[in-house]
Amino acid sequence: MKLLDTINDPADLRKLPRTQLTPLAHELRQFLLDSVSKTGGHLSSNLGTVELTIALHYVFNTPEDRIVWDVGHQTYSHKILTGRRERMPTLRQLNGLSGFPKRDESAYDTFGTAHSSTSISAALGMAQAARIKGEKRKAIAVIGDGSMTAGMAFEALNNAGVEDDVDLLVVLNDNDMSISPPVGALNRYLARLMSGQFYAAAKNVGKTMLPAPMLELAKKLEEHAKGMVVPATMFEEFGFNYIGPIDGHDLDSLIPTLENIKRLKGPQFLHVVTKKGQGYKLAEAEPILYHGTGKFNPSEGIKPAKATKITYTEVFGNWLCDMASVDKRLVGITPAMREGSGMVRFNQEYPDRYFDVGIAEQHSVTFAGGLATEGMKPVVAIYSTFLQRGYDQLIHDVALQNLDVTFALDRAGLVGADGATHAGNYDIAYLRCIPNMVVMAPSDENECRKMLTTAYRYEGPAAVRYPRGAGVGAAIDPALDVLEIGRGVVRREGKGVAILAFGSMVAASLGAAEGLNATVADMRFVKPLDVDLVQRLARDHDYLVTVEEGCTMGGAGSAVAEALAAEGIVKPLLILGLPDRFIDHGDPAMLLASVGLDAHGIGTSIRERFGIGEPRLVVNNN
Repeated sequence: MKLLDTINDPADLRKLPRTQLTPLAHELRQFLLDSVSKTGGHLSSNLGTVELTIALHYVFNTPEDRIVWDVGHQTYSHKILTGRRERMPTLRQLNGLSGFPKRDESAYDTFGTAHSSTSISAALGMAQAARIKGEKRKAIAVIGDGSMTAGMAFEALNNAGVEDDVDLLVVLNDNDMSISPPVGALNRYLARLMSGQFYAAAKNVGKTMLPAPMLELAKKLEEHAKGMVVPATMFEEFGFNYIGPIDGHDLDSLIPTLENIKRLKGPQFLHVVTKKGQGYKLAEAEPILYHGTGKFNPSEGIKPAKATKITYTEVFGNWLCDMASVDKRLVGITPAMREGSGMVRFNQEYPDRYFDVGIAEQHSVTFAGGLATEGMKPVVAIYSTFLQRGYDQLIHDVALQNLDVTFALDRAGLVGADGATHAGNYDIAYLRCIPNMVVMAPSDENECRKMLTTAYRYEGPAAVRYPRGAGVGAAIDPALDVLEIGRGVVRREGKGVAILAFGSMVAASLGAAEGLNATVADMRFVKPLDVDLVQRLARDHDYLVTVEEGCTMGGAGSAVAEALAAEGIVKPLLILGLPDRFIDHGDPAMLLASVGLDAHGIGTSIRERFGIGEPRLVVNNN
């Protein structure tokens, strides 16, 4: 029997002698590779935290001691060691294991995480709760170097460092990589940690340069040299006891160090150095490619995908380069999502106008506002779910001042395997209430390109929300044409029922309309809404239906209802969209069907609400 097969929870792990932990790590790493290659998921980050995960659960009494994993895409080893090994084939599938820590999935998942830089705050809260309740337990935050670029991490450090009596350990997993290559001054500071030989030589500089009688001065010089090559000084100034750096793949270093830290009081900071993709050469060589994978053959590696429909992300990336070629004022900004947001080509062709600001969504928005005040034309490429983190800045630093900033909102609507934490379900509702904002939702790839141009040409804040993945396969006009702001278009003329569809729901609405002989309007603009079109459809039809891939509370359907009320129009209205609950991970088409947002579900909802019968099959007997 393999060692891994005997581990059903961390208590089993803690029964093993230390000599068996390294063989266990090899088995665990191989299991991860075999499992993720069959299901898809985050690979590089998980291969890099195998030994660290083993060491944490071996030394600390989990789940009594709390471990909070930042971002959470490096927790597959944690899931496997905490009783979920047999469920790994269901990873990121409907009703299967989440790809991130989830409190209702396991007592070992102490805090739900999928956005960056929250771990220290949460762990500090747990540590303070233990102190208040008189409970003797540790709280451990495991945070990556990429996550340390976010202000929230430093807000938590600032708070924690003055609390001498909290049992908090922050583990910095320094792998020189978040998702995109790391950026910023902090990363340069961490990168001074260099090879072990360099650090050892610097540490002993006082002893090699000075005679024995000057030992005390040598010690001081030694500490000064240490401060120059490792980030001890910075974290100790925050009030933490800094320990490290140590090799995060060396269990013989990790476990004794963690055992010593376990006996210490007050805030502790352990700096471990790991390698993303550790143990799988292909992932080590290309950690970005293997960050999030589909299914693949481990012996062959990831093969280039066959050309299919162009994705909305690619539409944006191509448009960005085309627009930059004709307008030197364009500046592209991303908060650490160069690859995910489709900006690799732009970075290569216009490096002087490309800015990756790190995992700092708030800063990205205000930075764009500052650029706009000087006549530049900033385009912020950001996932819908991540713009939520910069909402105050969006209102105060951009919209209130009516600054000319374009927001390209990727991953709008449901996102499939990444689940509720990454879904862009709320941007329509949280954007349409902001004065000066223009909000657009394209129904296909060509419309997306036109809307991006429209947003860019509009002199004020504007957002284009588009879904993950490919569109319907529409041909793309290479021209940089604009749409008339606030004007929708009727895609299908029918009778009785008018379906007002927004963005990605146009295609499904057209499918539903065939069986109903309904009219379908591609509304295009959430704000300003095409009120004239709404009035005409209300006048010419018995029933109105709105369909959107966003929350119904405060969404596009609400905008239509408000417009009808403002005009004094009373007409039966059915609002279809995402329900008032968080929707878990799974196949995107299955998720949409589960909430009635496929063609069949839309048609069924309309028939049930308005008492319209099933379409009859007309038989010609002549």
